[in-house]
Amino acid sequence: MMQRVLDGWHSPSLNKHMEIVTYGEHGFPLLLFPTAAADYLEYERFYVIEVIREFIEAGKLKVFSINSINREGWMAKWMYPHDRVRRQVQYNEYITNEVVPYIWNHSEEQTGIITGGASLGAYHAANQLFRRPDLFDGMIAMSGNYNIRNFTDGYYDDNLYFNDPLAYLPNLNDDHYLPLLQQKKHIHVLSGQGAYENPDGSRQLAGILASKGIPHNLDLWGYDMPHDWPTWRAMMKYYIGERF
Repeated sequence: MMQRVLDGWHSPSLNKHMEIVTYGEHGFPLLLFPTAAADYLEYERFYVIEVIREFIEAGKLKVFSINSINREGWMAKWMYPHDRVRRQVQYNEYITNEVVPYIWNHSEEQTGIITGGASLGAYHAANQLFRRPDLFDGMIAMSGNYNIRNFTDGYYDDNLYFNDPLAYLPNLNDDHYLPLLQQKKHIHVLSGQGAYENPDGSRQLAGILASKGIPHNLDLWGYDMPHDWPTWRAMMKYYIGERF
């Protein structure tokens, strides 16, 4: 029987109540980010949790799924772009200062967290890993479009730069974060090539990673794999089952 725990708290970083759901009791921690404007139960509703249930019940991994703030950030066309970007900065603080400690407090040891997500969730999974490789150990990023500038109507500032992996990764030449990323073994960049997919977005990210000597796995699935849940269920089941 898979353990399922609903929880939440008032986030001081975001000044709002944020929910989290946990599946399982043992194993490496997987932190899931929702697609687009969805919520923390999305991966359960669309049966992603169901297809990896056997691995959760076997103690291979413990899954944590959280809410996004995309409706108050990147997708909030009614907000000034500066404020959309600022909301992402606050979301980063929520992840770093609240979610990561929560995961560690509910795990058997403080091991590196794997991030995961589909579509806009893939961007969040990648951005959190690349910004804080001291906290995160890898990612399963499915069908991502990593060009976050598409959401800011031409606006650009330092906060946007430091949340734009296509901008900050090429310039990463430090003695701390880059070596940490170069030691990672589970950076998985996945995409289908069917309807509404953008495999070139994954190719672009993989090209930057290659140029920085960051080990990664670019995996482009077939032309019969659309930008939709059947693709992401198949990807997640395969990667959890075979690559971890």
